[in-house]
Amino acid sequence: MGDPHAEYTARLAARREAVARLVRREERISLLRLACMIAAAALAWIGIRGGVPSPAWALAPLAGFAVLVARHWDTTAARTRAERAVAFYRRGLDRLEGTWAGGGETGDRLRQPAHPYADDLDLFGQGSLFELLCTARTGAGEDTLAAWLLAPAPPDEIRARQVAVEELRPRIDLREDLALLGADVRTAVHPEALRAWASAPICLHAPWARYLAPLLAVAAVAGGILWAFGHWQPLAVVVACEALVALALRRRVQHVVHTVEQPGSDLRTLGELLARVERERFTAPRLIALRARLDTEGVAPSRQIARLRRCIDLLDARRNQLFAPIGWLLLWTTQLALAIEAWRAACGPHVADWLAAAGELEALCALGGYAGEHPQHPFPTIVEGAPQLDGRALGHPLLLASRCVPNDVRLGREAPHVLVVSGSNMSGKSTLLRTVGLAAVLAQAGAPVPARALTLTQLAMGASIRLQDSLQAGTSRFYAEVTRVKQLVDLASGAPALLFLLDELFHGTNSHDRRIGSEAVVRGLLDRGAIGLVTTHDLAIAAVADDLAGRAANVHFEDQLTDGTMTFDYRVRPGVVTKSNALELMRAVGLEV
Repeated sequence: MGDPHAEYTARLAARREAVARLVRREERISLLRLACMIAAAALAWIGIRGGVPSPAWALAPLAGFAVLVARHWDTTAARTRAERAVAFYRRGLDRLEGTWAGGGETGDRLRQPAHPYADDLDLFGQGSLFELLCTARTGAGEDTLAAWLLAPAPPDEIRARQVAVEELRPRIDLREDLALLGADVRTAVHPEALRAWASAPICLHAPWARYLAPLLAVAAVAGGILWAFGHWQPLAVVVACEALVALALRRRVQHVVHTVEQPGSDLRTLGELLARVERERFTAPRLIALRARLDTEGVAPSRQIARLRRCIDLLDARRNQLFAPIGWLLLWTTQLALAIEAWRAACGPHVADWLAAAGELEALCALGGYAGEHPQHPFPTIVEGAPQLDGRALGHPLLLASRCVPNDVRLGREAPHVLVVSGSNMSGKSTLLRTVGLAAVLAQAGAPVPARALTLTQLAMGASIRLQDSLQAGTSRFYAEVTRVKQLVDLASGAPALLFLLDELFHGTNSHDRRIGSEAVVRGLLDRGAIGLVTTHDLAIAAVADDLAGRAANVHFEDQLTDGTMTFDYRVRPGVVTKSNALELMRAVGLEV
């Protein structure tokens, strides 16, 4: 895509110009409509007063008015789409400029408080990784993207996603078109309700009625013709037969009619999304396979959904009072209910697949958008064997590159299996943990990472960074931390190997117990094959690395106090920090210490 900022800026200017042009067209059409109405009124008044031309001439401007109304509707729809395109590119520029937090989908409904790293790494919520990434237009897309962030994928799956994301990286037009499907798309599609409707047992299974109802409708038409010539008896017989059929199926027909309205609306939206995806031509194996999954008996899902939509649109005609008597004679509602149930029998089992495939395509498009907006970010290399994470110039994905200080982090194999990170307050220890954790999350979701290079094996993940006490549950912060650490130890006993991120381990207890507990936990995790980082500003804890010689190493952050101002460079250095800034910070805010 070249320079994404320049590309977005140019497209934003073009869409804004389109909005202005369409607004001017709407204004002109409004003036013409007014002129047509005035002309029609004038011609009618002149004709009524007995002048020339006659009042019939008023029909011409009225016809013009009707045409202009249709043009106005089309222009308004085009303007709305252009305004959504403006919002799409404005949102993209916000991401590139670092002002995106709070303007997107936060994913709060997807939060899992007991998850071993989601809250600690800011996966969901305002300013979260999910908000940065998510451009999905349906709940299924959001759910899929969240699932990828919450669990590491197998190596082959990661590689398949990487190829697909790389192909989607430059496809801005596709992402724009998906964004223009409608402002209410996310709330319009209810995946669970749609799956439940599609998979529910068929309630109107009456093969005899599928053949008899059309025959009776044809007979009713023929009977009506005969009645016009004075032979009413055939029509009476047909009407009696239709009444018996309608009465026999009445309850089931009403059930079909009443339960199809919301799913029909959902499927219309899903059909629009799938129709847009169907126009794309893919080369990545994963995208080709997803596209193939969408077809039902060789027919694209958008066409299958269009069939159902036609039935639902025709069903709405029963509400027309003028058509209702004719509809009754044709068994209109019964025949359409039978057609809807036949559609559900044929296509219902595939709706879950359509939702899943659409959700996966949206998740891949979201990662493709992130990749396109960060062309300098490489895809990580996924390797097999002993646990490893080798990151060169790792950066935090939620920080602008201009504000982010990259650091190298090497864990496992030839490097230490645990880094004990010491440093003073605000020096960057917790940010380093989140940087490593989010790099692993992005890598194992199939996305590029903010780094010069990253090589890693498949890793389970667990963190203890942001834990709180709970008044409702009656648990302290220390108890919450102990519970989380036990969760991580259990994770380390399984496969794949665990990447642990522990911030100020057991700082809620005394130094003696903290030192013993920290060493025991870290040693136990390493014995189970885990790798990770532990931060501390307690220099006694830094001595744990000495007791784990060969498997652990100390690194630290520094700070400088110059003319009463404390500065940090956020660079990781080898060894243990040699000073603390706690007293300086106390004095800086006016405490007498």
